[in-house]
Amino acid sequence: MSRNSVNATIGDLTSTVSVRRRGFMRAALLLGAAALLPAAYVGQSLGSTSLPKARAMRMPPVSTSASPADQAAWLIYRTRFMAPEGRVVDTGNGGVSHSEGQGYAMLFATWTNDRPSFERLWNWTHAHLSRPSDSLHAWRWDPRRTVHVEDLNSATDGDLMIAWALLRGAERWGVSEWRERALAIGRDILAASTRDVGDRAYLLPAPYGFDHDDRLVLNPSHYVFPAMRALAAARPDPRWAQLERDGLWLMENARFGEFDLPADYVQVDRVSGAVSLARGWPEMFSWNAVRVPLHLAWAGETDSEALHAAVRFWKVEQGHNISAWADLRSSGRAPYSANGGIVAVATLGAAAAGVLPAGTAMPDLQTAGDYYAGSLMMLSRMAMQEGVVASRSLPGASAGIARV
Repeated sequence: MSRNSVNATIGDLTSTVSVRRRGFMRAALLLGAAALLPAAYVGQSLGSTSLPKARAMRMPPVSTSASPADQAAWLIYRTRFMAPEGRVVDTGNGGVSHSEGQGYAMLFATWTNDRPSFERLWNWTHAHLSRPSDSLHAWRWDPRRTVHVEDLNSATDGDLMIAWALLRGAERWGVSEWRERALAIGRDILAASTRDVGDRAYLLPAPYGFDHDDRLVLNPSHYVFPAMRALAAARPDPRWAQLERDGLWLMENARFGEFDLPADYVQVDRVSGAVSLARGWPEMFSWNAVRVPLHLAWAGETDSEALHAAVRFWKVEQGHNISAWADLRSSGRAPYSANGGIVAVATLGAAAAGVLPAGTAMPDLQTAGDYYAGSLMMLSRMAMQEGVVASRSLPGASAGIARV
């Protein structure tokens, strides 16, 4: 897809944008706020997307762990986006499921001490996404297809999240087999999805489709630094330390355009090691790259220029509408405001950078238009607590955001 065709598409749409993710086409549909369903009716309907038919069941209450506001947010997320059998439904993309979404929800369940939901999520993931050749997971499950998994390629961000959630679940609830599974996932990520160029190590978005004769294509948002650190701590391997060091270098040296922002996709030349915008991919700071500042803030990398560049672009202030994306070639901005998920990441980034006005609140989960917006909201809440507030890395960080 050329930049001109991407720009033409952007110019025509104000509420829908199609982007390529992980080497596949994915539609990111920005829906209006959907009505919430009572927990007893989970499995009936999620906005315009129907869940698979299953016996409706009331979800169990969440035990105390996260703050009351964060527990309430999880209940909303669980009701809207998790089917009773443990499948997380991408309501903005035809009701498919991703390894990424399964990992997200498993992580949220550990945070809120919701073991029954965690077990349903993991059991569904293991049963439906496991690959026969290793411990990784197929990236996509489509309820509309006779063969629900048509592509066994994995997504590195999804596997990192699943492994991290399994480690946390094993520690919280004392299940050693979850820890062993997490370590196996980490081992297979290192074996299948890392490559060297010169003296640097890089994390591929997937084992296949991104390793070319002349270049590597990378997705910076797949560097989930807190998950990488957790796996490194659980089973020390110098490869994780190298990937983190070189990954942080990549975040600082893979920024482009007038706004100096990270890109959704970049490439590394196999001969020179030069980093540039990926050929054949949308040249944007958008739905993927928005997770770069999220992961940096979560990891406590509050001095990162990639984080600060995103904060400057968003200019998070009370009452200020932020742009949904930027074109890194033309410096054009989205003709519409960011959804609540991106606003949540921007709020987190501003708190990490120390520029968030006191009393600013995270967006309400009830306003999430779709699964991805809701996921970014929940991830930002976790990162605020675990990366910004808990680390006390910034004076007054814990007082800079209202807990709602």
